[in-house]
Amino acid sequence: MTANEPTTRDLAEGPDATGERAEWLETLGKHRHFLRFTARDLTDEQAGLRTTASELCIGGLIKHVTGVERTWADFILNGPSTMQDFTSMTEADWALRSDEFRMLPGETLAGVLADYAEVARRTDELVAALPDLDVSWPLPKAPWFESGARWSARRVLMHVVTETAQHSGHADIIRESMDGATSMA
Repeated sequence: MTANEPTTRDLAEGPDATGERAEWLETLGKHRHFLRFTARDLTDEQAGLRTTASELCIGGLIKHVTGVERTWADFILNGPSTMQDFTSMTEADWALRSDEFRMLPGETLAGVLADYAEVARRTDELVAALPDLDVSWPLPKAPWFESGARWSARRVLMHVVTETAQHSGHADIIRESMDGATSMA
């Protein structure tokens, strides 16, 4: 562990969310709201409905964003050991990963939203308590990451906000295609 990597002890002594941290959480919260709002008044069946040429559905997008946020929060705490080596994934691994974008049998919109709320709460607590947003870790092996690159907690937050905003827009298009309702218009 280097001096720039967080420890559990550091988190307990971290500050409240003010300044830059409050701004990150406010922005992330706004995009989380839009994503959740897109799912308003939907049945479980509608949450799993594909309304465009893509495989995406609103419930699946919420599941994906939940997974992204959970994984990157774990990365902030524990580094790349919390992520798999994407360069060694098999076709079966990729197929399992694609389930993250769909509502699977037995999954409910209420359950997906509850999981998202829990992950959001955990992330918010982490951001508020992290002693330094400059803490960084090397990125895991993946074809989309530059070899040897590191991301700070701040850069991770930027990524989570971007993912959430991007997929909120996707969800808005899916919802509008379903019943004409929009979340961001």
